[in-house]
Amino acid sequence: MQIAARDQLIVALDVPQVDQARQLVETLGEAVSFYKVGMELIYGNGFGFVSELTRAGKKVFLDLKLHDIPNTVQKATEQVAHLGVTFLTVHAYPQTMRAAKAGCLNSQMQILGVTVMTSYDDQDLRDAGYDKSVQDVVRIRAEAARDIGIGGLILSAEEVAAMRLHIGKDLLLVTPGIRPADSDSHDQKRFMTPKDAILAGANHLVVGRPVTQAKNPKAAALSIIQEIHTTNQKI
Repeated sequence: MQIAARDQLIVALDVPQVDQARQLVETLGEAVSFYKVGMELIYGNGFGFVSELTRAGKKVFLDLKLHDIPNTVQKATEQVAHLGVTFLTVHAYPQTMRAAKAGCLNSQMQILGVTVMTSYDDQDLRDAGYDKSVQDVVRIRAEAARDIGIGGLILSAEEVAAMRLHIGKDLLLVTPGIRPADSDSHDQKRFMTPKDAILAGANHLVVGRPVTQAKNPKAAALSIIQEIHTTNQKI
């Protein structure tokens, strides 16, 4: 699955206000083609901004992590499908993924199933009542996503290599928790550099603060895109 390096980087607009997000997009200019809009910005009147991005020719990963009864998930997905976004996330429970797939209508939008949050480790899962490791839960949910036929998965780069071998090349693997070698890990417990994530088999890398909080966000984004491009040449 050949994807241009520029489209493999997804910059996370994890800011509370549309004006801040718009300024970041203007600063990044043509360097960045793909943006993640999550709950913080959506709840700050961000739906209109999503349409603004798609009208400007940008790709949008709408990270809503839907999870509810099937009818609600399907109807919500139908609404999102009209926005022209590229990706929509749901939690990777079988009922939820089936409902979201049904709600895609005839759009080109792809559903991504969130396996295990990158801020979780094995102890966090035990605290939540799970008796399986992160790796086991990711594998089970990846198998379900493959069998249901959604577009791809959200998973830590640490799980990418094993899941790529396990489920093959049909599913897109999208990895948050990406940190250039010289950046802070912040609240991520499972993270990886862009180079290592691409080598492991990731298709898209979600990067937030290392770009948006950099002294020169555009230069930071271009550096990551160059790292992706250089790594692609070695695969």
